[in-house]
Amino acid sequence: MAADKVVETAIVGNYVEMETEGKPDDMKTRFSKFLWNGGSVYDAWFSCASNQVAQVLLTLPYSFSQLGMVSGICFQLFYGLLGSWTAYLISILYVEYRTRKEREKVDFRNHVIQWFEVLDGLLGKYWRNVGLAFNCTFLLFGSVIQLIACASNIYYINDNLDKRTWTYIFGACCATTVFIPSFHNYRIWSFLGLIMTTYTAWYLTIASLLHGQVEGVKHSGPTKMVLYFTGATNILYTFGGHAVTVEIMHAMWKPQKFKAIYLLATLYVLTLTLPSGAAVYWAFGDMLLNHSNAFALFPRSSSRDMAFITFGFACTPLYFVWEKAIGMHECKSLCKRAAARLPVVIPIWFLAIIFPFFGPINSSVGSLLVSFTVYIIPALAHMFTFKSSAARENAVEQPSKYTGRWVGAYMINTFVVVWVLIVGFGFGGWASMTNFIHQIDTFGLFTKCYQCPPPTLPPPLPHLNATAAPPPLHHPQNHTRTP
Repeated sequence: MAADKVVETAIVGNYVEMETEGKPDDMKTRFSKFLWNGGSVYDAWFSCASNQVAQVLLTLPYSFSQLGMVSGICFQLFYGLLGSWTAYLISILYVEYRTRKEREKVDFRNHVIQWFEVLDGLLGKYWRNVGLAFNCTFLLFGSVIQLIACASNIYYINDNLDKRTWTYIFGACCATTVFIPSFHNYRIWSFLGLIMTTYTAWYLTIASLLHGQVEGVKHSGPTKMVLYFTGATNILYTFGGHAVTVEIMHAMWKPQKFKAIYLLATLYVLTLTLPSGAAVYWAFGDMLLNHSNAFALFPRSSSRDMAFITFGFACTPLYFVWEKAIGMHECKSLCKRAAARLPVVIPIWFLAIIFPFFGPINSSVGSLLVSFTVYIIPALAHMFTFKSSAARENAVEQPSKYTGRWVGAYMINTFVVVWVLIVGFGFGGWASMTNFIHQIDTFGLFTKCYQCPPPTLPPPLPHLNATAAPPPLHHPQNHTRTP
């Protein structure tokens, strides 16, 4: 019986290899595979590591200023561990679902399995609908945040145009992601994303240490509960980036190896987020409270301008959901699928223009969406899927002895649900929405340039009487409505 389970589990994910059987493997095919067709453990690691932190890296110093140094470090370690655990649960449920379906001779060669389908197959339509609603909304706003971040970064490279204009331009550029069929084809993109994320993190760290502390620097955080829980939920969001876990896992040739890959990716991400967040906060202190994008505090240089965060990971699963809704998912024409995906780009583009509050929007998404999508629902789904003794006995993968087998798994799941529901969704939701509403009241919707420096007033003309001129208006950077 045990041997049969091992065999059945081992065949999960081998469909890509079967598709290529008997086809000639010439130089062009090998080159295409090298650049385009990724399904190895290395591809999955690149995707997980680059997708997990991405643009949130630039807001972590902002979170440190809200939390203080000690809490910032502790929350990163804690939520990194929690995120790895729930990614482990999702991988267990995926393998369980796929193995059951393949026993029924279901073919997934032209179909990408998604999280809501796993919930549907294991727990029914109610779970599917809840998972679909939370997951799609999270992925939508995750894509919005990526677009806002990219436009913000480009503005600090070239401020001849405001952030809203850069959002228009970069939104059009990001529409090209409709041509990426699936996560099999993210090899170069995910590799580039990881390289740029790594470079950005170490640029922030080294540049902060070389810059040194600004004159009169203060490290007063935490000072208010609203700021404290806003910062905590931003870190909750940072290590809850595995809403695309199932899609990445499905692209692997051996998805049962995903568990170790995600843990290693989290450990690597911590080597980026902890030094960069701590170093920038050490150098600039409370100034970060008014600069949610850390780039705003660094002088313009070629080194800073080389740092960039990639876009596309969060919107691809949305493309799959939309394709399935309109019956285009199994279409083999790349151009037809790309054309069908374009309507998904429009709401992402529109919402990024309405809510350009990079930093505060991360915390809001973390508390209201990530808390359920990534933490609470997977933990509850695991408990309900294996609540019967028969389900536990026939499970494709048993919980590790290091986590206490089934009893330990249930205890950890219960802790995750209670903690995230109270701290992440409860306190975090209150704090992040309070902060988000404050941004709307201060800057307004559709603001042209969120947290941009005030324009420099030209000097008075020499023939005018300076004493008769009205005094210049004062424009505090984070407390006025930007035109």
